Amino acid sequence: MSNRYLVNFDSRDLPQQSAEYLIIGGGIAGLFTAWAAAKSGAHVTLLTKRTVAESNTDRAQGGIAAALGQHDSPELHMKDTLVAGAGLCSEDAVRILVNEGPERVKELIDMGATFDRTGDDLCFTREGCHSQDRILHAQGDATGAEILRALSLNVSSLSSVEILENQYVVDLLVKDNICYGALAMDQITGEFRVFRGKAIVLATGGSGRLYNYTTNPEVATADGIALAYRAGAEVMDMEFIQFHPTSLVLPDAPRFLISEAVRGEGALLRNSWGERFMPQYHGMAELAPRDIVSRAILSEMAKTEANSVFLDLTHLDADKMKERFPTITLTCSKYGVDITKDFIPVAPAAHYMMGGVKTDLWGETSIQRLFSCGEASCMAVHGANRLASNSLLDGLVWGGRIVHRTIHLLEEDLTGKPEFCCHNLQATPEVDFVGLRKKIQQIMGEKVGPLRTAQRLAQALAFFDSCAFLAQHEVKDTAKMEVRNMLEVGALITEAAMMRSESRGGHFRLDYPETAERWRKHIILKGN
Repeated sequence: MSNRYLVNFDSRDLPQQSAEYLIIGGGIAGLFTAWAAAKSGAHVTLLTKRTVAESNTDRAQGGIAAALGQHDSPELHMKDTLVAGAGLCSEDAVRILVNEGPERVKELIDMGATFDRTGDDLCFTREGCHSQDRILHAQGDATGAEILRALSLNVSSLSSVEILENQYVVDLLVKDNICYGALAMDQITGEFRVFRGKAIVLATGGSGRLYNYTTNPEVATADGIALAYRAGAEVMDMEFIQFHPTSLVLPDAPRFLISEAVRGEGALLRNSWGERFMPQYHGMAELAPRDIVSRAILSEMAKTEANSVFLDLTHLDADKMKERFPTITLTCSKYGVDITKDFIPVAPAAHYMMGGVKTDLWGETSIQRLFSCGEASCMAVHGANRLASNSLLDGLVWGGRIVHRTIHLLEEDLTGKPEFCCHNLQATPEVDFVGLRKKIQQIMGEKVGPLRTAQRLAQALAFFDSCAFLAQHEVKDTAKMEVRNMLEVGALITEAAMMRSESRGGHFRLDYPETAERWRKHIILKGN
């Protein structure tokens, strides 16, 4: 359903604003990029879809992985990342992540991010597939919120950074494979505006809201990937969606994340018959890679005809668990579950996208001057299955690398750049976009979830094909724009999943359950 734009417009008729860096997204990746760019002497405009507080960063519980412990090393961190990535990690990208990551974390600490300590020593915990205790955490299970607080405070204090909230970026402005900026809509006034930049950075986060069950916030509708694809950028590894094994399953409760760190502290998984089952599936038991734990849970749910399994913390020190996981304790308590006495009902939910806009090792996409970092990007650092708590580190490392790569662009003159227009889109059709959003989530959950088959994927593709006519129509409402983006990216995920006739990491085909060496390669998709 490819078309370059979502709305008819003429940039000559719209207000225009310029900055040296135009950053789209206000989570850890966008904020750190803005901070690094401003510290390098650049003027930055940062656009957020809602507020800076609304992102996956704010929901990150477990922590941030970095080889800062006494017995740890980047080499060990790299080895664990490669194991989790199931043969599809770029070793060069992983080497960059684990070696540059510790310095970026130290910069966070210098900014005032307060990680948990015992005396003067940082506290580390362990999560799935890690061979060492290397996960730093803050306020027990509020790591993302603390990082966001520190970054937001620092960035907002910089006079060279302008943060504009409630700005929905509709499309990128690209000519002759060069990105000059973006068309955005102010969600308060309804006004369209053109934002130009010498370097444009996509840091728009993930795509969890394509699924009916997800740990992601409402804003995670894959907008950045969709608009980059429409503009002609390459996307890669779209089939690899990570389903977090343990999201809360209670009537009327959101699919709240129960951090992997809970299992790192000794919690056990039990089926509805009360039996512990993970040792039957993997030698690392509860701390096996996320894809393995998720499939094991689904298998046990099917075997016991139940809609969840259970996390058991009842054998652990109650006071310690409440102190270590205050957010989880409070949230479960709201729904009548005492984590120190009751089993917590959990099941897998869409959590993280390993694929995204393809970039090189400096964050540059296949379009000149367009860069991407964080969950919206893909340079194969996570391979087919992200190692727990590497995501926050990823945003920091590539945010910094993008600034290092682009400083030379600041010397160029912004005047005389091309104008952009679109006049060929038809009026918005009579379509129930609210119902269509729910249908997308249902189709993705049932047909393109943790367990896939050719038949299910073909049914999903037929659904997306039936919606292709929408590409010829404009949509002026941001909720409808989100649906268009969800259709675009849902089709890309499904298409890549159909192409990969094997099982690997976050992609599992019931009809091709084995991993095939001939598929040790990446699927790259490109539109216009």
